Parts: sequence; C-alpha cells; structure tokens
Amino acid sequence: MKKIVTYIIILISFVSKAQEKDKFLPEGNEKFAEKNYVDAEANYRLSQAKFKKKSIASYNLGTTIYKQNQPAEAKYQFEKAIKDAKTKPEKHQAFHNLGNSMMKEKDYSNAVEAYKNALRNNPSDEETRYNYALAKKMLKENPPKNDDKNKDKNKDKKQDKKDDKKDQNKDKKDDKKDKGDNKDKNKKEGNNNKDKQDKGDGDKPQPKPSGASKQRIDNLLDAVNNEEKKVQEKVNAQKVNANPKKPEKDW
Repeated sequence: MKKIVTYIIILISFVSKAQEKDKFLPEGNEKFAEKNYVDAEANYRLSQAKFKKKSIASYNLGTTIYKQNQPAEAKYQFEKAIKDAKTKPEKHQAFHNLGNSMMKEKDYSNAVEAYKNALRNNPSDEETRYNYALAKKMLKENPPKNDDKNKDKNKDKKQDKKDDKKDQNKDKKDDKKDKGDNKDKNKKEGNNNKDKQDKGDGDKPQPKPSGASKQRIDNLLDAVNNEEKKVQEKVNAQKVNANPKKPEKDW
C-alpha cells in the first residue's frame, strides 16, 4: 500500500512588520531543512509563544512533531493552526496534516472528515484527494466497533438479570439459617471486603506518562535555553556596537 502523502511545506513568507521581527521562525525552518527536528521544534515553540495568533508557527510546529512520531501532540498543533488560519490555503494544509495525524492513530472516521474539510478549502489538490480516498477505504475495511459493543452490553445486562435472580433465591435460603451464625458470617465477610478494598487501592492504575520520551523533553529544554541565550547575546552585541546595521531583507 502506498504511503500517505504528507505535506512537509514549511511556510516562510512574512506579510507584516510584526512577522518580520520573528527571528525564530526562519531559524526553525533552517533546522527543519537539516532534519534537526529538536532544534526546529524549540524555535517554533518560541515563535508560537511570542506570536500567539500566527497559524504558521503552529502548523510548522505540528509538522515537526509529526516527523518525530508524536501524532497525538501534532494533532493539537494542527487544530490550533486551523483556528488561527486566516486564508483557505492555510486551512487546507492544516486540515490535510491533521488528517495524516489521525490516520497514524488509525482514527479513520475523523481522518475522513479532516481530509473532507481540506478539500473544501482546496478542491483541486490531488494529494489530499488521494489521502481522502485512502482514509475512506481504510474506514470501510475497519469499521467502528460500536455495534459489537452494544451487543456485548445487552448480553451482559441479560446475564446480570439471571445472576440477580440466582442471588435472590440464595439469599432466601440463607435467611433460614441460625441468626447467630449469620452475624458471625457477616462480620467475617465485612472484614474480607475491607481487606479487598485496602488491597484494591494499591492496584489502582497509575497515570501513564505522555508519549514524549524524557530524552526528547530534555533535548527540547536544552534547545530552547540555547535559543534564548543566542537572542540575549544578539541584544548585548547590538548595545555594544554603535554602528547602525543594514535592515534584514524582506521575504
């Protein structure tokens, strides 16, 4: 089966003065092109933090995280990019890669909807159309198991009713026994139940850590700290140097 077509487009156009001041986005683009995804992610996160309403940083960040095999986290960034997108091309690309993240999680139903929304913003894109067709095919081959769950629930309910009737009949027989024996038995059972509860507290499932590994988080923190250090060094250098610098080229 052919692989899903994925957009690896890193947007580098700047359309306002506010965007021209963003030094992190182009640096992230350079790191991404070098396949240095940890440093690229650090730059995109800094860009996103300073320019919260830009969809470009969220989209690029989502793509970078997706390349690191973290589809659940990437999905959140694409959803943010969709929310902040101002144009149809931006929405189209974000919906497209959102669908890719869902495909990786085998969430074919929502992937179909994501690709459908991508096509609404760009009906002529053949790559999106291919992914949309593939998602529908996978959904047909792997339908949701809601029907099976409902059948199991109904079966369990019937079994529970049968068990309840058996318990009621058993209770009636037990009522005929000596009252003193019943008190001792109830006391013993009560202690057993308490022991089970105490034991159960230790068996409660503990929360699982996020999909990101500790090594990746440490690398990301180091990368962010390095980027902030670079910015501070640039600021200090500008204070020392009295000669005016040539403005950066507009993209």
